[in-house]
Amino acid sequence: MNIKRTVKEVAKNIVNKKPKERVFQYRKATVQMLGRFQPFHDGHLALFKKCHSKTGQVCIMVRTLNKTKTDPYAFKDIKHNIKMHLLGDGYEEGKDFIIRQVPNIVNVSYGRRVGYIIEEHRFDDEVENISSTEIRRQLGIEKN
Repeated sequence: MNIKRTVKEVAKNIVNKKPKERVFQYRKATVQMLGRFQPFHDGHLALFKKCHSKTGQVCIMVRTLNKTKTDPYAFKDIKHNIKMHLLGDGYEEGKDFIIRQVPNIVNVSYGRRVGYIIEEHRFDDEVENISSTEIRRQLGIEKN
């Protein structure tokens, strides 16, 4: 048995070795973000970071809506926009987050002691004042 290997062979093995992937764990505690994300912006990113810090993974749920002046983006565009923000910030899809299209949810109801909480997060004025409407106006999508 030849135990001598060249540096090139060792390097090739290291390069070709797939890292152990951590995938989204469906049984693990997860934070849900539900919204329109028309468009996804820095305020949503700040919320995502807070959500992610709680459990290490977030399920982003995008409401299905008809296209209007206030909802100009289709799901595929919203998903792409969210991914670009999160990937650009170092998060990994399928590990740190998943994005799902859901019906037009307008009410979240629950019974007693169901094992989760519904929580509102507050941010500083700079983040609180980010407006999707204003962003759409600046992009020329929505008029005053």
